[in-house]
Amino acid sequence: MIIKKLTVGPLESNCYIIGDKNKKDVFVVDPGDEPDRILDVINENNFQLKYIICTHAHFDHVAAVSDISKETKAKIVLHRDDLEIYERTKDQAALWGFELESQPAPDMFVSEGDILEIGNLRFEIFHTPGHSPGGICLYGEGILITGDTLFAGSVGRTDLPAGDIEKLKTSFKRLMSLSDEVRVLPGHGPETTIGQERAFNFFSKEVL
Repeated sequence: MIIKKLTVGPLESNCYIIGDKNKKDVFVVDPGDEPDRILDVINENNFQLKYIICTHAHFDHVAAVSDISKETKAKIVLHRDDLEIYERTKDQAALWGFELESQPAPDMFVSEGDILEIGNLRFEIFHTPGHSPGGICLYGEGILITGDTLFAGSVGRTDLPAGDIEKLKTSFKRLMSLSDEVRVLPGHGPETTIGQERAFNFFSKEVL
C-alpha cells in the first residue's frame, strides 16, 4: 500500500496520498495547501489520482482542492453536513489573514458506512462529527485517517462555528472501539495508534 504524508501550509496540516501499490491508483486526503508540491509527488510517481477527499471543510484542509482538481479531474469527496462550511472557505480563510479562492463544487457526498475503493483497497467512511458537523474518518487496511477528530494525545477543537463537544465525545468513543494496533493518521501532528490513544489521550479519561 502507498502511504505518503506531506505536511503543508502555515497551519501544518497533514495531507496523505494513499493507494494501491500495484495499480498506482491513489486518493489524496486533505490537500490543505502547496498544490504544486502535492502534484509533484503524484506526477513523479506516475500515480493516477481518483479522489480528493476532505475529512472536513476547514480551509487549512481544502485550500489546494481547486488547483489539484483542475490538474487531475479527480472527484472531490465531502460529507454533505460540511457543505456550508466548504462553500465559505474563502471567508473563513480571510478571518485568519489568508487569501483563498472559492472551491469547486464537490462531485460526491459520502455518508456513514459508504465504501471507497481504490485499486484493491477498501476504506469505510465513519461520520465523526464534533470538530465540524460533517467530519469523517476513513478506516481500512489497518489504518484510520482521522482528520481533526483525533490527534496523538489530543482531539480537535470544538470552539469553532458548528463545533459540538458532545458529538465529539461520541465520535471519540466510537474510534476507541477499534483494535489497539490500528494506525492513526491524523490531520495534524505525528502518527499514533488506537492503543496509544486509548491509554494516553487526555480525552480518554473523560469519555471512556
